[in-house]
Formats: sequence, C-alpha cells, structure tokens
Amino acid sequence: MFIDTHSHFDDAAFDADRDACWARARAVGVEAQVLPAVSRASWPKLKVVAASDAHLHPAYGLHPMLLAEHASGDLEALEAWIEQERPVAVGECGLDYFVPGLDPDAQWHFFTGQLALARQFGLPVIIHARRAVDQVAKALRLNPGIRGVVHSFSGSEQQARTLIDLGCLLGIGGPVTYPRAQRLRRLVATLPLEAILLETDAPDQPSVEHRGERNEPAFLPEIAAEIARLRDMEIEALAEATTRNARRLFALPEP
Repeated sequence: MFIDTHSHFDDAAFDADRDACWARARAVGVEAQVLPAVSRASWPKLKVVAASDAHLHPAYGLHPMLLAEHASGDLEALEAWIEQERPVAVGECGLDYFVPGLDPDAQWHFFTGQLALARQFGLPVIIHARRAVDQVAKALRLNPGIRGVVHSFSGSEQQARTLIDLGCLLGIGGPVTYPRAQRLRRLVATLPLEAILLETDAPDQPSVEHRGERNEPAFLPEIAAEIARLRDMEIEALAEATTRNARRLFALPEP
C-alpha cells in the first residue's frame, strides 16, 4: 500500500473524472492522499474534495508561485481556517527563486508566517523549495523544532542531509524516473529510508512513462518501483517504509 503525500487532486484537471481517477489509484494500492492547497481561493474547493473520502487528507497554505494572489490578510485568514478545519499540515508553502518576478521579501514574509502557524498548531509543513533550498534551511533554523517535507526535492546530497538534520523528510516523485536526473537518482539510492516520502504532484510532473500526459495518483507505484530498483530493494519493503513515514509525519490513521 502507498500514500501519495503530495497531490493537487482538487485541481480542475480532475473535475471531469475525479472519482474514476481515485478508483484507479485505489486499485493499484494507493490508500491515501495528502492534498496541499496553494491559495486562499482554493481552500473551499479543496475542503469539499477532501470531504468526499476519509482517505483524502487536506493541507492548507499559500504557495510562493501564487504570490500575486496573496493579500495582506491571508495569513490571518489561514490561521482561522486551520483552527476551524484541523488539516494534517500547513502548505503548500515555501520559496521559489526560479520564477522571475516573485518578490523574495514577500515570499519570505508568507513562508515564515506559515512556519509560525505550523508551530502554533503543532502541524508539519509541506514545503516548495525551488532554487531556494539553502534559504529554506535558513528559515527552518530560525524556527527550530518544525517538522515537514520538502516536496519534489532536487538539491544536492549536502542540502538533503541538512534538511534531514533540521527535521524534514524529502518528497520524491516523477522526476526520479528520468534517466537524465542523474544526481537525484544517485541521491535517492543512498538516502536514509526513513527520510523518503512518495508523491506524484498530480496533475503535474508525470513520470517518464507518462511524459506529456496528465499525472495522476494511480502512477505512484511506478515511481515507487523505480526508487526500489535504484535502492536494490523490494518494492513491498519500500512501500511499507514510506507509508510508515507518511503516517508518522502527518499523523494519518491506519487504514
């Protein structure tokens, strides 16, 4: 059994066949999904989608790539929303220094504000860190004791070790299946097993077998199979370990 720890299953790409997509995922052993939000406007729909099945677990946050949509009162609104809805995590939040035009100071404000909320509510964080791993690590050092996952990790081994030491797990998804992702593939082969989470980032970041297609949670076992191959281990053992990691981080119930 697998847990998809990062799926945007509320995305409009699934509106036409969301139930069928979920049925396909369950049929191949995906027992649960964690659904991170990206903006204040997305919270109500995500709430409805997550409420449709007890195995869909919501997280609420403000994504750095949607900085233009965030308003000055959104952190206060997020605090009230978390208080009311009791999600499994705060996020998706973080820093993105790859996309041009995203004010780094404003990103820092919203990211550190969400770290403070995670501390306040005792929740883990789901972190986006693109070309900003060192800055994310700095923020975590300034907020010790916070647990979380850096999703779609693609940094160096040193950065991985730093994040693990700071209490983070690393989300591994479709990019690891591409032969050209040599650094990531080498890293995944040697990471501590207790630091790995599986994710799809559906509908984005499909694995190599589905290049150009809409990604979906049913493809998660293909990612797991490639990670198991890189680590020279049985996929069943990888599934058991990563599912245990996900349950521990997000305090998910047993099936």
